[in-house]
Amino acid sequence: MSDKPAAKRKRTAMDVVRSLRQPKVAVMLALGFSSGLPFLLTAGTFGYWLRDEGTTLKAIGFISWVGMAYVLKPVWAPIVDRVDVPIFGRLGRRRGWMMLSQFVVAFGLIAMAVSGPADLTKIGAFALLVALASATQDIVVDAWRIEASSDPEEIGLLASAYSMGYRVAIIIADAAIIAYAAHLGWPQSYVAMAVLMGIGVAASFFAMEPAKADAVMQAKAPLWTPRGFFDAVVGPFIDFFATHKTLGFLMLAAIAAYRLPDYLMGPMYNPFYHDLGLTKDTVAVVRAATGLPGAFVGIAVSGLCAVRFGLFPTLIAGSVLQGVGTAAFALLTISHEIPIFTAVMALDNFAQAFAGVALVAYMSSLTGLGYTATQYALLSSTYAFLGKFLKGFSGAAVDGLAQTQGLMGAYATSWIATGLTAIPPILLFLLLARYQRRRDDAAATAQTS
Repeated sequence: MSDKPAAKRKRTAMDVVRSLRQPKVAVMLALGFSSGLPFLLTAGTFGYWLRDEGTTLKAIGFISWVGMAYVLKPVWAPIVDRVDVPIFGRLGRRRGWMMLSQFVVAFGLIAMAVSGPADLTKIGAFALLVALASATQDIVVDAWRIEASSDPEEIGLLASAYSMGYRVAIIIADAAIIAYAAHLGWPQSYVAMAVLMGIGVAASFFAMEPAKADAVMQAKAPLWTPRGFFDAVVGPFIDFFATHKTLGFLMLAAIAAYRLPDYLMGPMYNPFYHDLGLTKDTVAVVRAATGLPGAFVGIAVSGLCAVRFGLFPTLIAGSVLQGVGTAAFALLTISHEIPIFTAVMALDNFAQAFAGVALVAYMSSLTGLGYTATQYALLSSTYAFLGKFLKGFSGAAVDGLAQTQGLMGAYATSWIATGLTAIPPILLFLLLARYQRRRDDAAATAQTS
């Protein structure tokens, strides 16, 4: 009798179909929706509202820094990993944090609607509250997605479900809300978004509490002890670099640069449409027509590429697509006829969905059990930090270039320059792929010797 381990059976198409019928896939879809909904409501869509009220591009760029809350997730992620919340904690640690953060997001959106943009400080404070609660929701949903997965293949499946729900929410917060605001007003639109957070609340209620990490967590010292505090705060970093060694620094650099094409001009998307003279109805219709199909195809193709060619080729392709998709917005300064606008929007939605799935799957594969929330928060904050910091200057950059190139020339230059930021992550992931190939070859040689 051979003592060799049995080869793992490859999943058939029917296995994948059966996996899609699992309740946790539907829960993941709803939680992805709940995670995606608040994102643009304190970013691009918020900028559209502010521009409608006559706010300057410079002010819109700087107020986008409320999104830095997403970068600071590792600061309180250890608490989410180790502490049950009052009242909601009876649902379980993951579900309790989900529900608390969702209620706070809904409250913050209603407060933004009531206060309005007349007082930028006040509405900015409520936007920051929404961003903090949304970032907390991201921490716990990301941890739930990884811990609820039974194997690496299921991590990819739930990542795809999460991305699909997230993209649906982005379309609603980026298209439907604009059409709604055109006819009923921005405050009413934000209240409607607060009501839609109920989808996440329902998903949190019906979600199963993952037990995968319970044994690991119970073996750890309590957070309030010196040993427990050190393990919660420093342990995730030690574990990450103990696993990946010096290669971990290269991984973080590649992740940090990966979404730059999406982030750098993020606050300027909606002001750009406004300054082009496009109506809210036109923007909403084109976004609705291209958003969901583009996202669905991007997610599906990215998943297939990851399975067929591996994560690194998929990540590199995603970076190329992001760069081309972002630079394509410069075409609209020459002509913004509906067919061209539609083609640019379709390419952008496809590219962002493709790249998003690739990055989520890659970062999920790097986390260690027992530090899931904190390590994933570290990774997601790494990819967000540089872009979210630099995007605060986007309005000032466009205003500065407009002095010599005119407003449309300034926009065109900015879109093209932003597209070129896809080059560094391409080079970094090519280098990572080379090192990973060497590591795999060395491991294979060690096993056969």
